Amino acid sequence: MNLYEFCYGIIHWLVDLVNNLWYWLGDVLPWVFGDFFDAVGDFAASDSNIAFFTILTEVLIIVIIALINVLNFIWLDRKFMGRMFDFYGPYYVGYRIGGWLQNLADGIKLFVKEIITPAKADRVGFLLAPVIFISSSFLALATIPLGRDFGIATNESGAGVPAGVLVAFAMFAIAPFSILIAGWSSNNKYTLIGGMRSAAQMMSYEIPMLLTVASVLLLAGSFSFSGVVDAQHDLWFAIPLFLGFIVFMVCLMAEVEIQPFDLPEAEAELVEGWTTEYCGMRFGLFMMTSYLRGYIGGALATALFLGGWHGPELIPDPIWFLIKAYTVFVIVEWTRWSLPRVRVDQILDIGWKRLMPLAVLNLFIAVAFKTMGWF
Repeated sequence: MNLYEFCYGIIHWLVDLVNNLWYWLGDVLPWVFGDFFDAVGDFAASDSNIAFFTILTEVLIIVIIALINVLNFIWLDRKFMGRMFDFYGPYYVGYRIGGWLQNLADGIKLFVKEIITPAKADRVGFLLAPVIFISSSFLALATIPLGRDFGIATNESGAGVPAGVLVAFAMFAIAPFSILIAGWSSNNKYTLIGGMRSAAQMMSYEIPMLLTVASVLLLAGSFSFSGVVDAQHDLWFAIPLFLGFIVFMVCLMAEVEIQPFDLPEAEAELVEGWTTEYCGMRFGLFMMTSYLRGYIGGALATALFLGGWHGPELIPDPIWFLIKAYTVFVIVEWTRWSLPRVRVDQILDIGWKRLMPLAVLNLFIAVAFKTMGWF
């Protein structure tokens, strides 16, 4: 049973339950309203409406799992950073479980704070930027399945989103535009500089990242995550395309703007970069989405290079997929707290003069493997 069939069964059972009550009300009420109750019940029980609510339930399950993983990533980031810098807390909320509930406390604190919009800010852009940033990240996440039967699907086959890899990276690439809008609309020189830095950085690193993804799609012969993962049943793509995997990981760190590529948010230079003027719930959503993008990056690396959900049969597919994604996140965080921040010119030089040639070389390697019939 895949996720679609599971959600379809739940929705069908709920519709039958509600319809039985609904038709009963139509019987006990005056006969004048009987046709109205029958028409509404038939509309709710139609196949198209059940399919719509089934997909909606799938999305809700994926979002809930994503939010739980985001809280885990924040907790893991804090604990890992504390161990590296020999700082052990304290976390007063949920200290018996390692301070995990401190994340919820911090989130509640941000949500109850006053939301302030600068007087000279462009209100439409200031409000629209976080909406675009958050929604595009969730759309990218929705296309990534956690298992062969655990992902967004539109039918019983569980095939997932057609051309899901292209859709995921298309949604992932919208972030620079929302960040640029946030920096410009805040009407602050620090936010504008941060937004320009972020846009230049992300666009510089997206091209080599997409070239490495193109090499993976070339070997897999499929644009869907299911096809890419199935092609790695015998051998992970991180082995023949090791060079591309390293390039992808570096580009991933630049895309999610973590140290040493966090220059758009450099506290020593730009206060907090393009998020300087945001506060309260909006700032909290920005921070949550930054960790969500870290989770998406780990999931993308797992699906494209690390065999996805393929692993020991005793471990369920989603659990094995999350183990790999968490491992990628830990490696990224280890790098984050070990390397110093680089300058703007160094960031652009790394992207265009170092990673771009390596990404092209990796693509040639993939073409050679495909030509020789190894995949």
